[in-house]
Amino acid sequence: MSRFLTKILFLAVAAGLTLGIASAKADALDDIKKRGTLIVGTKADYKPYGFRDPAGNIVGLEPDLAADVAKRLGVKLELVPVVASNRMQFLDQGKIDLMIATMTDTPERRKVVAIPDPDYYASGTNVLTPKSAHLSDWSQLKGKPVCLIQGAFYNKELQEKYGVEPVAFKGTTEAYAALKAGNCVAVAYDDTALFGQLLDPEWKDYEVPLKSILVAPWGLAVKLGEDKFAKFMSDAITDWHKTGLILELEKKWGLPNSQYALEMHAKYK
Repeated sequence: MSRFLTKILFLAVAAGLTLGIASAKADALDDIKKRGTLIVGTKADYKPYGFRDPAGNIVGLEPDLAADVAKRLGVKLELVPVVASNRMQFLDQGKIDLMIATMTDTPERRKVVAIPDPDYYASGTNVLTPKSAHLSDWSQLKGKPVCLIQGAFYNKELQEKYGVEPVAFKGTTEAYAALKAGNCVAVAYDDTALFGQLLDPEWKDYEVPLKSILVAPWGLAVKLGEDKFAKFMSDAITDWHKTGLILELEKKWGLPNSQYALEMHAKYK
């Protein structure tokens, strides 16, 4: 065999070994099972979807979903707190295996992480208002002062389509205070956050009464290229919808059954 052919053969073998190693590294499911622990990134500051209990443990609807995944894999669960600004980076850097962290599913995010279908949850825009206001339809807000968060994507539609009079604030703390002070009839915000607010006895005289608008689905994610893991999660999500697990978890955490969860259960059962 000539030196040239020997070199070609060597390079081919080396390339094959490299691809084999890369493929092995790309199989997250095997790595998780060998490690014996599933590492999941969840929120720790978004009650009741992911928050810390008095003992400091991360609990909530999404940690419960993470626990179900660990059970399916037959491994222990480790939860890592994440926020919107680092959750995808943690996944890309291998700090977590799976991310279930209130993330809206968008085409842009699908270029960065692998989001299995179907989506597992959804959120929309609603209002927090005193029960005494007796609101039942968005049309009742026309010409009324509504506390908004500066820069929120839904502000334009609320003003143009529903005719609200905007009272803008930098954050929710100021908006909630203005609502209590009677400076607006309602606070418009993400419905999941508003339902979480109602879990505090301080808000027992308030409600989230309208049908949510601008509903956007939430996607959980695995690292790009983890096709086997993505398929596993796709099957798990489908089963969550089929069995009504998410509907059960909403009730467990004091949430009304969301229209999205009801529709997905009806679709897959």
